[in-house]
Amino acid sequence: MSFFRVVTGTGLVSMNFPQRYKADIVSAVESIDLDKVIEIIELFKQARTHGRNIFVCGNTRSASAASRVLCDMVTRSSFERPARFRILALDDRTPELDGNGEAGCMERLLVEQLKNFAEPEDVVVGISAPDNSLPILRALEYAAWIGCKTVAFTGLDGGKLASQANIAIHVGSTHLGTVEDTHVIICHMIGSYFLEFDRR
Repeated sequence: MSFFRVVTGTGLVSMNFPQRYKADIVSAVESIDLDKVIEIIELFKQARTHGRNIFVCGNTRSASAASRVLCDMVTRSSFERPARFRILALDDRTPELDGNGEAGCMERLLVEQLKNFAEPEDVVVGISAPDNSLPILRALEYAAWIGCKTVAFTGLDGGKLASQANIAIHVGSTHLGTVEDTHVIICHMIGSYFLEFDRR
């Protein structure tokens, strides 16, 4: 989708970026499969009931921000309530922060964290606007292999990540910024449910 238009009679190309970006966001939000959002909410409820862990991992800073929005909201929904969530955002930037940039380290990083903590029947959520992110894909592959339930938030054409997950929510946009923004909205939908509606 183009974010530019030609101004009639001037011969000049004029940006109409905010209007086009807004339209793309509205279209992407309309494309959200709400039945799948409900499935994820139910999956989180089951994890809370049975004391299972929920691991959320995001690829790139924007997706990591979405994962932290989700974890923060769901964690706060446990405040002063008898039923608590065991939810954690995994870190995809450790090699960047500690200078450990060896080949393959980024691809394995999330898997190595899951090896330390994940158990069968836990939930692993992968959030990635680029649809074939290797760190997220490897994390979901490992999670499925040990018997975890897997969720993916994807963009573009969904790629291998969507086919790897038990539940996949695909954002209908080819613009990465729009996909990332919509992922945050989905995280707010889920988190707000537990903060504002489910008062257990």
